[in-house]
Amino acid sequence: MEYHVSLPIPLEDIKKLRVNDVLYVTGSVFTARDSAHVKMRGMKPKDLPFDPSAMALYHCGPLMKKENGRWIAVSAGPTTSSRMEEFEDILLDRFGIHLIIGKGGMGERTTKALKKTGSVYAAFPGGAGVLAAEKITGVSQVYWLEELGMPEAVWILEVKEFGPLVVAMDSLGQSLYRRS
Repeated sequence: MEYHVSLPIPLEDIKKLRVNDVLYVTGSVFTARDSAHVKMRGMKPKDLPFDPSAMALYHCGPLMKKENGRWIAVSAGPTTSSRMEEFEDILLDRFGIHLIIGKGGMGERTTKALKKTGSVYAAFPGGAGVLAAEKITGVSQVYWLEELGMPEAVWILEVKEFGPLVVAMDSLGQSLYRRS
């Protein structure tokens, strides 16, 4: 099935998504790579300067440039998601995140967390950073830029028809990356 969804997606709609479904997402996504995951792991929802539960988490370290006082995405392809495996179950549970976007899949800890929280992992095509950047309509905010640097900072991105994303791990425990 193909879905065009707006964030935040109601949990009952997330739970309907299955492996191999194609998604196009409109709304707010936040980027988080290794350093942001480490930082967030030590925080509570009230300590964050943004609400991740209303957004999708995108494993991405975008290349940005500033023009006329605003940030523009040059390239925003996904990074390898398996690097976040040791953190993802904590972030899903603690912050109410229900849609993860990345590349290459995740492991058993994340599979269990997706089932527990009713969430999904969707894959964005690797090597398509310019395509991803073209779907970004604006940057709402950037957090921890000075502390973590451009690729590791948390960027709040406004996206329109962001995709194609393939549901690669669903809330039932199915995965494109594991033989049943």
